Amino acid sequence: MGKTLSEKIISFHAEREVKAGDLTVARVDVCLTQDGTGPLAVRQLEELGLLKAANPDKTVLFIDHAAPSPRRELSNDHRTLREFAAKTSCQLKDVGEGVCHQIICEEYLRPGDILIGADSHTCTGGALGAFATGMGSTDVAIGIALGKTWLRVPETIKVVVCGKFPKGVYPKDLILHLIGLLTAEGATYKALEFHGETIREMEIEDRMTLSNMAVEAGAKAGLIESDRMTLKFLKEQGREDDFREIKADRNATYEQVTEIDVAKLSPCIALPHRVDNIKPVEEICRLQVEISQVFIGTCTNGRLEDLRIAAKILAGKKRHPGVRLLITPASRKVYLEALRQGIITTLVEAGATINPPGCGACVGVHQGILGDGEACLTTQNRNFKGRMGNPEGFIYLSSPATAAASAITDQITDPREFL
Repeated sequence: MGKTLSEKIISFHAEREVKAGDLTVARVDVCLTQDGTGPLAVRQLEELGLLKAANPDKTVLFIDHAAPSPRRELSNDHRTLREFAAKTSCQLKDVGEGVCHQIICEEYLRPGDILIGADSHTCTGGALGAFATGMGSTDVAIGIALGKTWLRVPETIKVVVCGKFPKGVYPKDLILHLIGLLTAEGATYKALEFHGETIREMEIEDRMTLSNMAVEAGAKAGLIESDRMTLKFLKEQGREDDFREIKADRNATYEQVTEIDVAKLSPCIALPHRVDNIKPVEEICRLQVEISQVFIGTCTNGRLEDLRIAAKILAGKKRHPGVRLLITPASRKVYLEALRQGIITTLVEAGATINPPGCGACVGVHQGILGDGEACLTTQNRNFKGRMGNPEGFIYLSSPATAAASAITDQITDPREFL
């Protein structure tokens, strides 16, 4: 019987044939934690007397969620991670280096790997053809110490995407549309597997947006086969030797198949306070929704192409005086390249504030907390009540193009007006 990507990758790491629904123990290639979850993982290992790392070269501790630290309690958590890295020879990515999911893909992850991370958006790594999934801090702690994890092999939903993106429509609009179709619970503990001509022509940076938000439909993972685009990305990172081709079998069994023609899509908006509350931008524009803040960045849309799209719209224009425009590159590499290409200059001239690479305002700790009653249009992945630090705020999700256009007008705006 043919295997899905999840079944194929997990079977290899379990050293036995597994299928959807099986429970198994599997070898882990890469582990990650961040400063919100990592200190708990370290404390669990201390309590268990397992203060070690089975694979320190591929165990990466990130300080990205509250970086630089805004409070002494968080600073002490950062110290915990730095000290653990020093004791165990694990890899430490400190303040300003960037978001864990971006850097894992840039520097560590290979097609066919199993990656576990103490962060729900670890599924971003599925864009490289890896089985990448988020777990609780204790599960990841055991994975760090023993180099293994246990899991249930997920059933898979096949998503077949065809067509050419119309003007003003981007992969972020595609994944928002899909989540609207499936609902926030529609893929709970399933794997989403993306296929089709549109996916095959998509750059890895755009695939990462799809895989990143798989969890917003409840998915365990969001996988894409490795191919020439994967090889191109790894070459750009100086990691060509890490490439290998990972394909699902043609006769693989899927729980369901969903087909989408992107040529029929409009820019999409997720309305407060659910990611699956999706409306086309035309409908929202009629409501004249005013915004106080625009935030472009995060592990979903903080990559170079995202900043380039925003800069193209904002070039020669200014943000509305009533709108705060915040930009946070996903990694130092992205930041430096955006500087070299003049993208940052264009954004700053338009009135943007540039935050250091990291999670920024997305997690509601600092760098963009909303005031009571304020609305933010953001390129992040979640718009739950209180997500950006204030339960009295309102969060709308969009593509970088829609966010940039809206920063000019002070209300949610159709980006096609500026393209």
